[in-house]
Amino acid sequence: MDLLRKSVENAARRSGFGDEEAQRAGRELVASPVLQTGPHCLLLFEPDAFYTHLFSLLGLQAQKREWHITYFVSTTTFKETAKKGAGWLRLEDTPLNLFGLPRSRMDGCSIGCLNGPYRFALSNAKGEAAPNASAARLLAELPSDTFPSAAEAIKTANQVLWHRRFSTQVKLLQLDDFDIADLIADHLEEAGSWMSAHFIGDGAVAESILNAIDRLNAGPWVGWIRRTTDLFWRVEKDRVVPLRLQDSILRASGSSNFELKFNPNELAAALRQRAILPSLFVAFLVTSILPGVRVLGGCRQTVYFPLMRYLTSIGVERSGDLSLLKALEEDDRPGLWGHRVLKPDNSDPFQEIERAGGVSPLLSKYADSSLAQSSGDFASFTKDPIWAELSGHIAAGTITRTSNEWEWSGS
Repeated sequence: MDLLRKSVENAARRSGFGDEEAQRAGRELVASPVLQTGPHCLLLFEPDAFYTHLFSLLGLQAQKREWHITYFVSTTTFKETAKKGAGWLRLEDTPLNLFGLPRSRMDGCSIGCLNGPYRFALSNAKGEAAPNASAARLLAELPSDTFPSAAEAIKTANQVLWHRRFSTQVKLLQLDDFDIADLIADHLEEAGSWMSAHFIGDGAVAESILNAIDRLNAGPWVGWIRRTTDLFWRVEKDRVVPLRLQDSILRASGSSNFELKFNPNELAAALRQRAILPSLFVAFLVTSILPGVRVLGGCRQTVYFPLMRYLTSIGVERSGDLSLLKALEEDDRPGLWGHRVLKPDNSDPFQEIERAGGVSPLLSKYADSSLAQSSGDFASFTKDPIWAELSGHIAAGTITRTSNEWEWSGS
């Protein structure tokens, strides 16, 4: 927790807050260890992000908190075909390309890679910048600078928009994957830390966790935690690529000849140099599971996050650290559903703010609404095939609940 507190303070300083404010952010996280992990790297007015921020603000204001701290995942890719995701925003029912990028610059490209420059354009399919009144007003508010990555552009824009539009006392702090990379390096550079001595160690603990992921995917939990990469990603010019751990060496898949020794010093150096970034599991390990921070995420996170804790317990048990294992067992409310809870039909955040006369009146509106009124049709639960498959396993009895554990036949 002390390492995470310091990471939060450093991130606050990099975001332009003074030393005293940064220290308050760290103290508040320790006193109220909650982290919003839902919106990922999306512009503030993208509906998936906007209504999650509103939901968090309702709780933060009720508890008289000063800081809205989020984990801003940036190892995702642009999604050109669906015209949604990090590179897009719909205004007045028109899909707009945030940076005016051609398809060749988007397909398969990771938004966190330092392959800029990026500049906000809000262009339509014809390449026209700011083609409607809402787009023109928003473009005038966005920073006009160029940025080394799309993720950095969105992160900076969110700070600007939060300051201008969210006239509340709550301050926004976005922890990105580079912040988390430095936090992991902090762990690894402490020779006696659990991550350095055991999780990395001789590789046995890490191998036991990876093998457990394979076992989960061979049973009814298939798809909830995928072995897309082995603990870290390799950062290349336009994308992050998977790494595979074999014989204590991380090797990039495909045509890349990247290799990295799986030891604390080599990993810490590669993280500091931005040659690698953590997988989601490793990021949750240092931001939530080890320090004991509650995370608020989406409907899938309510399943995959407990599975991540299960994987961690396998590694902790393998390391022989029974006191840490006991602490994990006693942390009985580590995560909650907190993303896409507010989900109005046909939502347009930009216009809804303007109709309400600002964010504060909008917050009052939602505070007076019931969950049933404000949460839409629950499509993320009811229309998600992986949830339907899980429901089928429960109905068939292949997954049963025993005490506080979910088990499956044959386990």
